[in-house]
Amino acid sequence: MKNQSFALTCMAGLTISFAQPALAQTYPSKAIRVIIAQAPGSATDVVARIVGNKLAESLGQQLVIDARPGAGGTLGTELAARAPADGYTLFMANNSTHGSNPALYAKLSYDAVKDFAPIIYVVATPYVLSVHPSLPAKSVKELIALAKARPGQINYASAGNGSTHHLSGELLKTMAGIDIVHIPYKGTTPAIAALLGGEVSIMFATVTGIQPQIKNGRARGLAVTTPKRSNMMPELPTMAETLPDFEMLSWFGLLAPAGTPPAIVSRMNAETAKVLANSEVRALLATQGFEVMAGTPEQFGEYIKTEIAKITKLAKATGIKAE
Repeated sequence: MKNQSFALTCMAGLTISFAQPALAQTYPSKAIRVIIAQAPGSATDVVARIVGNKLAESLGQQLVIDARPGAGGTLGTELAARAPADGYTLFMANNSTHGSNPALYAKLSYDAVKDFAPIIYVVATPYVLSVHPSLPAKSVKELIALAKARPGQINYASAGNGSTHHLSGELLKTMAGIDIVHIPYKGTTPAIAALLGGEVSIMFATVTGIQPQIKNGRARGLAVTTPKRSNMMPELPTMAETLPDFEMLSWFGLLAPAGTPPAIVSRMNAETAKVLANSEVRALLATQGFEVMAGTPEQFGEYIKTEIAKITKLAKATGIKAE
C-alpha cells in the first residue's frame, strides 16, 4: 500500500509538471481583463493601454482595460485581489496601490503582498524637485542651507495628503533635517499652478507636468528623484547625489492574483518584457515621461516589499496618514 501510495504521489507530481508547460502554451484562449485602480485617462490607464495594445498583438487575444477608481485606489486593488487566479484577470499596480496605500491606511481588506503574484516591473518616472524662480536656490545643497536659515518659512505644495508629492517633501525634510511647511492642494494641476504663481516655493512635480514650465523659465528644476539621472532631463542631478539613498518614483507594474499558475506568470513576464523591448513602445512611453524597467517577477516582488517598508517607516516618523 505504501509503495502504491508513493507511486500515485509521483504520478500526480509528474502530471502537474507536464501540465504547467502545456498550460503556458494554450494560454491565453480568451480575452484578458486588466484592472486599474485609477480613472480612464490617468497615468495608470495610459501605461496599461500602451503596453496592453502591443501585448494583445503578441498574445493574439484582446486585453480589456477595466478602470475601477475610488477610495484612493483601494477599490480596484481589492477587486483584483479577489479575482480568479486563472491568468484572465491582471492588475496594473502603481506606487499608490502597492507603495503608499499599504503604508498609510490603518486597515485594508487585502494584503498588498500576499494577495498578489508579481509579474513584471513595467515603467517608472521621476519627480523633479522644482522651485519658484524667486527662491534663491539653484541646487539641492543651496535649498537645504536656505531652509535651515529660514525654518518654517518655506512652503511646499502637494497633490494632497498622502500623495507621492507629499511623501517626497517629507522625505526631504527628514533626510535633510529641515523645517518646510506642507500645503496640500486638490490634485497635481492646482499644486503646480500654486508653484508657478508663487503661492508656494517648492514642489516635487512629475517630469511631464513641470518640464515645459522649467523650459520656459516659470520654474527651476533642481534634481530628479530617480537613483540615476533621468533620460528625460539628463542635465539635472539626482537627489541622491546630495542626499544618499533618496528615491521616490511614480512606478507601474503588472500583477496577478495570488495563486495564478507559475507557468502563466512566467509567460506573461516574457511576453511583456518582449513588448517593453520594442523600440516603438519605448518611444511612445518616453513621450509620456516613462522609462522602461522590466526584470523578473522575483525582482519586482522584492521591489514592492522595499517600497512598502520605506514608506511605512517614513509614515511612522512623520505621522502621515491616508485621508
